[in-house]
Amino acid sequence: MHADNWAIKAKKMGFRSRAVFKLEEILKKIDPKQKYQNVLDIGSSPGGWSQYIVKKYHNVNMHALDILDMEPIDGVHFHKESIENIDNIREIKKLKGVFNLVISDIAPNLSGISAIDEANIFELNRLTIKIAKDYLSNDGTVVMKTFQNNMLKKLRKEMELFFKLVQTYKPAASKKQSGEIYLYGVK
Repeated sequence: MHADNWAIKAKKMGFRSRAVFKLEEILKKIDPKQKYQNVLDIGSSPGGWSQYIVKKYHNVNMHALDILDMEPIDGVHFHKESIENIDNIREIKKLKGVFNLVISDIAPNLSGISAIDEANIFELNRLTIKIAKDYLSNDGTVVMKTFQNNMLKKLRKEMELFFKLVQTYKPAASKKQSGEIYLYGVK
């Protein structure tokens, strides 16, 4: 597979994936001076976003969750579990309402059948919104990946029920031909 400039830069800097530059750009756009203390990474594998957070924000309490394995990262509490079972993870549940940032780069395995893929993406996004609503502090922020499709307007409207600010964003590190797009919401 061809490595683009973002992937090469990530590797040189010791990051696991090019996705770190997407998160970095989004967080700078939201509030470059914000200091996150409690962060939850949903769908964290391979760990690029978690890795970026612990390097950027010292003394952060970082929890990562995925059904896939993730190589350990110093400073990251990894939980191999489905997001649907988040309430069963005691370490995370005791921080309910304390997280000031929830990040999600989660995506389902794609089938190639757009109606099925869109429905699966939408459901994962809805779960992410529910978790963010339940686990974020009163001034918390959620950043999540989604895709440009027929469900995007509906997803934004659902987010607007719980967040005072909702924005759509396409970072420079996101491939132009990719349908991925990011939504962020601030409580």
